Amino acid sequence: MKAFSKIFHIHPLTAEDITMEEPREKCEIFKNYYFICFRTFDQDQYSINYLQPIGLYIIILKEGILTFHFRPMPHPYSVRKRIKQLKDYINVTPDWICYAILDDITDSFAPLIRTIEFEVDSIDELVLILKESEQSDMLRRIGYCRKRMMGLLRLLVSKADVVKTIIKRGEAQSSDGTRPALSNEVALYLGDVQDHIITMLQSLNHYEKISSRSHSNYLAQISIEMTQTNNEINDVLSKLTALGSVLIPMNLVTGLWGMNVLVPGQNREDLTWFFSIMFSIIIFCVTCTIIMRYHRIV
Repeated sequence: MKAFSKIFHIHPLTAEDITMEEPREKCEIFKNYYFICFRTFDQDQYSINYLQPIGLYIIILKEGILTFHFRPMPHPYSVRKRIKQLKDYINVTPDWICYAILDDITDSFAPLIRTIEFEVDSIDELVLILKESEQSDMLRRIGYCRKRMMGLLRLLVSKADVVKTIIKRGEAQSSDGTRPALSNEVALYLGDVQDHIITMLQSLNHYEKISSRSHSNYLAQISIEMTQTNNEINDVLSKLTALGSVLIPMNLVTGLWGMNVLVPGQNREDLTWFFSIMFSIIIFCVTCTIIMRYHRIV
C-alpha cells in the first residue's frame, strides 16, 4: 500500500481507509482522484460467509482506475467482459469503468430481491390457510426471510447517497485539471443506478411490511388456536366437575348405608328402604341434570 501511495500520490487518509477496511460507504474528493467506498456481498451460496458484506475501494484517477478488495468477487471480471463487448461502441474512460462496477454491484442484488418477493408472497398466502400441523416451520421461514431482508437493507441503504454524491461532486471541475471530470453521459448512467437502488429499497421496505403483517397474522392465528384449545379443555373440565358434583353426594349416601353399624331399615325384611334410597338418588340425579341443562353447564 505504501508503494501504491507513493506511485499514484494517494492521500494517507485514503490509504488508512483501505488498509483498515473502512466499512462505511462514502465518496471523497481529493486533489487528483475520487475515492469511493462501496460494499457488495459474498455471492457463494456454499460459503459460510454467504451474504456477508465485502468492501470494494475504488480510486478514480485521470489516467485510470484502481480497485482494492480483500476477498474474491466477480464484479471486476464482469466489468472487463462488458468492456470487451462494448469497446467498439463506447468510449471507455475511468468514470465509465467506475459506473460499470457500481452498476454490476447493484444488479447483483436483483436476483435476491426477486427471491425474497416470491418467498414473501408465498408466506403471506400460506400463513392463513395452512392447518396447525402444517405450520411447524412457518415461523422459521418468516424469521429467515426477514433476516435476509434486513441484511440487504443494511447493504443498500447508503448506496443511493453515495451515487448522488458522486454525481454532485463529479460535476465540479478541479482548478488544475489533475482530477478526472465526470462526463454528462456517465452522470446519466449513474442516475439510472441511483434509480435502481431507490427502487430496490422501496421494494424491500414493502416486503418488510408484508412479512411483518404475516408475522403478526401468524402469531394471532396461533393465539386464537391456543384460546380455542383452552376453551375446549375448560368445557371438558366443567363437564367433569358437574359429573363429580352429581356423583359425590351419591357416594356419600351409599357410603353411609354401607357402614358396618346400625342404619335405618336394617331390620326390615322387605326392600322398601333399598328402593327408597335408589329412588331418592335417581330423583337427585335427574334434578341436578335439569338444573345444569337449564344453566347450560353440560
